[in-house]
Formats: sequence, structure tokens, C-alpha cells
Amino acid sequence: MRVLPDDLRNILKKPIGQLVNEKKLLKLIKNKKYIVTIGDIVTYTVLKNDIKPVFCIVDYKTRRGNCSKEIKNMIKSNYKKKISVENPAGTITDDLWNIIKKSLKNLDKKGFLIEVKGEEDLASLAVIFLAPPNVTIIYGLPDKGVLVVKPTSENKILVKQILDMM
Repeated sequence: MRVLPDDLRNILKKPIGQLVNEKKLLKLIKNKKYIVTIGDIVTYTVLKNDIKPVFCIVDYKTRRGNCSKEIKNMIKSNYKKKISVENPAGTITDDLWNIIKKSLKNLDKKGFLIEVKGEEDLASLAVIFLAPPNVTIIYGLPDKGVLVVKPTSENKILVKQILDMM
């Protein structure tokens, strides 16, 4: 299990990827085959625009509060395959890591929902590190916008440095 030390919290506030608004996001991902979303609001935004991620990671919370029934229902109704995993705040558990790894190896089996009991915020690090180059990763940055990340070698090196400090 990886645990986020307090001194890394500020480092993680620096965005990885391209910071965009919803309009730009939809334009960027319109023709992408393999999209992975991390977070409830981002997943909801993509789904309501008729774009279905190959898998998404959600915890049904936003800003530490529960997300609306509309958001939860939209997410759940779009996925038949679901798996739940425990992942406490400030961590990436081995179980979450392994589920992400397995999901990334089965990208053509579209429509997979990972429901996190705890917090999914750090899952983006695992996805960026483990994803093949043809995946587009999307996660939210509160009060800023949405980050669109390609798992380039440069981004993987940056994430590995962070993971090595956890």
C-alpha cells in the first residue's frame, strides 16, 4: 500500500496534463477510443455527453460530501460490470492498484465501473503510471477544471517519482 505523506500534498496540487474546461474537454476526447475517468463529476460530465469511458473510478463523493442521486444514478446505470474496493483517503491500496492494472489490460471489455469505498483521489497516479500510450485519462482538479492526461514517458517518470516517495 502506498500512503501519501503530508509533505507531498503540495506537489500533487500541481496539475499533470492539460487543464481544460468542459467544452475543450469534449472536443479533445470526441474521437478517443480508450478513455478512463477518475472522479464522480468528471465521469458524470463525460457520460451526460454520450461518451462512455472504458472504465471509471468513483467514490460517490464530491468535495468530501456525497454526490447527488442524479450523478450516482447516471454513473451506475451506464455500467453493468462493477467492482468495489476499499481505499482509505490518502492511499493507493494494493487491491486498487491491482484492479486498475487488470482493467488496463482489458480495455476492449468496455463498460467497467470501479466503486471505491473510501477515496479515489490518488487513483489517477496509478492509472497514469500503468496505462498504455493509447489511453486518455481524465480527472478533476477542484475549482480549476478538468485534467486530460496522456500516459507519456515524461508523465510516467513524474508519477513514478511521486509514487517512490509514498
